[in-house]
Amino acid sequence: MASSSNSIDLPTKLVQCFDCRQGAIRAVRFNVDGNYCMTAGSDKSVKLWNPYRRVHLKTYSGLGQEVLDVVGSSDNSLILAGGRDKQPTVFDVESGKMVKRWQSHGGAVNAVAFNEDSSVAISAGQDGLVCCHDVRSRGPPIQVLDEARDSVLSLDVNASEIVTGSADGNVRLYDLREGRLFIDFMKDSVISVHLTADNQCFLAACMGGVIRLLEKTNGQLLAE
Repeated sequence: MASSSNSIDLPTKLVQCFDCRQGAIRAVRFNVDGNYCMTAGSDKSVKLWNPYRRVHLKTYSGLGQEVLDVVGSSDNSLILAGGRDKQPTVFDVESGKMVKRWQSHGGAVNAVAFNEDSSVAISAGQDGLVCCHDVRSRGPPIQVLDEARDSVLSLDVNASEIVTGSADGNVRLYDLREGRLFIDFMKDSVISVHLTADNQCFLAACMGGVIRLLEKTNGQLLAE
């Protein structure tokens, strides 16, 4: 792909392709250093891979229904998964054992994330809730964000903020340090949202086939 002053080169070469044997693959995530990846399947399993060698390393099972999202912890010791069984679940990477499970949602868990040091597991649900759990505890959420008026479809996290995308058409940015909430209306359901590497902006992918780049706190549209 040719580059210009307003574009960057994107990867176009297929490196590997392999059958995960999990039914439909609902999510794929690299671990923190990019050496391994996790796949979430409709067969109720999570699998860990070396994708460059196409080597299956471990299967994590015990989830009640299909898995919709998965993410690894910052130290590669834990895997957090969520799906249609409504229960965010933590697995120990090495042993494969389920170590935590919370019954905090009234609907499917659409997206999951760890905070920066992986001490908090965050889940976004079809019930419109974002639940924050202490990874060391089996107790109720330490914080619940309930502002969404429809299913929360996506989330991203940095050191002090949570950004969510919802079927109600809004991106919500929670500044946990300052106790502030910023809301930007996207018109269509927000199916994926991510903070940029410099934490100054966010990208929102919407149901209408549009991706928008916005400044994080003032909502200025930078590109579409």
